[in-house]
Amino acid sequence: MAAPSSKATAKQGTKRRLKIWFFFVAIFMLWASYTLYDQLGMQQEAAAKLTEVELKIESATKQMSDLKLQVDRLNDPEYIQQVARKEHNMIMPGEQSIHVAE
Repeated sequence: MAAPSSKATAKQGTKRRLKIWFFFVAIFMLWASYTLYDQLGMQQEAAAKLTEVELKIESATKQMSDLKLQVDRLNDPEYIQQVARKEHNMIMPGEQSIHVAE
């Protein structure tokens, strides 16, 4: 039986090293793919939360502008008179209240 030549042994060693190298590359690619998939899921969750927060901000901004308008109206004496007459049935001195019966 003849001993294997040094070229054949070197070729087998190279093949073994390449198999190990490809194994590690494949493991790394699997890990990278899983990480990418996981991060895409987290990004979608963050985008949904951002949309929800933007809607809350828009709602709060609208409510704040409505309250500012109401404050401006309440600083107007004529508006206060209208509210007092309509909602509280108040009248000015010397006026008579007229109620229409249906």
